[in-house]
Amino acid sequence: MEKTIISEGRTTKEAIENGLKQLRVSKDKVEIKVLENEEKRSFFSILAPRVVKVEMTLKEEKADKKEIKPKKIIELSEEEQEKAEENVRTFMEEIKKELPENTTYEIHKDKTGLNVEISNENLGFLIGYRGETLYAFQNILSAIAGKKIDKKVRVILDIEGYKAKREKTLEELAEKVAKTVIKTRKPVKLEPMQAYERKIIHSKLQQNDKVQTESIGEEPNRRIVISLKKTK
Repeated sequence: MEKTIISEGRTTKEAIENGLKQLRVSKDKVEIKVLENEEKRSFFSILAPRVVKVEMTLKEEKADKKEIKPKKIIELSEEEQEKAEENVRTFMEEIKKELPENTTYEIHKDKTGLNVEISNENLGFLIGYRGETLYAFQNILSAIAGKKIDKKVRVILDIEGYKAKREKTLEELAEKVAKTVIKTRKPVKLEPMQAYERKIIHSKLQQNDKVQTESIGEEPNRRIVISLKKTK
């Protein structure tokens, strides 16, 4: 498919609609330039068929590439790893007193940061709706881990295996929606998700030769749109 086309219609609106149908995209995906306006008609052309021409150019789509581009990993020295673990363990020992009985946690450190796993089947309140509380708690732990360390410390938190379960749910959702898009030939807009969750959707459908994914909107309402791939 060409990136730029010339579309015609009896009015500017009709010309644009015809072009969007030809490109099979929504209006926000193109740049529009009116070449011949219906208002500019001479006396001698008043009886001639009215034709309006517009030039439509597909906008560059860079959102997906930015979405899945891996971030530069900051490596920690052994001394920094030890300090980060000590910071988090001290905090967890205090917060554990406020958590349900028999709550346990494990901290695994390496040069990329810390992995913290908290276990107790009664910690739903600490996970929150779609993991919102979990991710907020993860940010807190990251800030605590970096105390008296010049580098930013990456902390990955999981509670009662929530992330693995959520990842499976999102992958199943991606496949289901992709089938719907292929069947109906209409794009589907998903609900707002965390960046981590959007990345799961993008990755799951990256190799699908019939659909494409795109992130739209601003945080915290950024979401994914799954649509048919444009044919060349």
